[in-house]
Amino acid sequence: MNRQSLKNTSITFTGHFAIDHIIRFKRLNKPSLGGSTTFCSLALSEYINNVDIRIISHIGKLNFNISLLDKIKNKNIDLSGIKYSQTENTNFVLDYFDHKRSLTLNSRSPNLDFNDIPTNFFRDPPDAFVLVPLCNEISYEYISQILKKFPKTYIGIDLQGFIRKIENDGKVKYVYDEEIIANMENIIELIGDRLILKGSEEEMKLIARKCVNYNDIITHYYKYKNNGIYIMTLGEKGSMLTRRDENILKIPAFKPKRVLDETGAGDVYFSIFLYEFIHSDKSWKSIEKAAYLASAAASFLVEKKGPAGFETKKAVLKRIKKKKYIY
Repeated sequence: MNRQSLKNTSITFTGHFAIDHIIRFKRLNKPSLGGSTTFCSLALSEYINNVDIRIISHIGKLNFNISLLDKIKNKNIDLSGIKYSQTENTNFVLDYFDHKRSLTLNSRSPNLDFNDIPTNFFRDPPDAFVLVPLCNEISYEYISQILKKFPKTYIGIDLQGFIRKIENDGKVKYVYDEEIIANMENIIELIGDRLILKGSEEEMKLIARKCVNYNDIITHYYKYKNNGIYIMTLGEKGSMLTRRDENILKIPAFKPKRVLDETGAGDVYFSIFLYEFIHSDKSWKSIEKAAYLASAAASFLVEKKGPAGFETKKAVLKRIKKKKYIY
């Protein structure tokens, strides 16, 4: 599935941009650009040069300050896949306290429409199509079309935006909802062997239902009978990865110099892992190496506020060499 060696790796991130209003210890910070498309694309553009990054999204112009995109526009990132409309943009309030957060959705951009994807995306298919929704904006039908039009492309899935339940008051919760979970399970079955899925412990456990301990949660995904890769991030406890007929990988979390903002750490992990996976021989040993690089890259993110704590591969390798883990 790798592209010709003369071509750069190409990864497309798909999902809403968010306006994040972050409250930390009851103090409201000024609005910042959020969403997995933001953190994934910026992290990867800083990490390595030989990668073509594209974004597919839908921005509601009514409450979106276009200057928020300056960080991304200053990078070599293709934004031609963004559609603009006279609607409100996805807008979250994130309230952090004691390493926990509550999330409230104040407004929402329209769902993504497959017909809005520019034609040039089809002429030059990406190595990976990474679906990172924030509030259920990517449908089963959308993914079905992606699979048909990009038959040799890996599909990355970030669980969070597929299984969040949005209450009438905007509160975002992770609670078992039969319809939401059934849709996610159908998506997993649909993608099959091309799947690379990431979720937090809470998210992975929601689908695994009755499973309690880490091993039971992650091995629950063997039931789908595909050769996809399943990643469970565990914060300070690191991460776990599995694939059918392979041993479970346990990857430590690397110790940051300080912790200022945990927002987006999982996104950084995912984007770096996907890049390294594409460049690997797909062996389980090489996948373990990719996970170590992803874990180390994520540890830099928490050292700065907002979408800023990104580092080069050189710096990430240096941190790996020091082997300073959180135990």
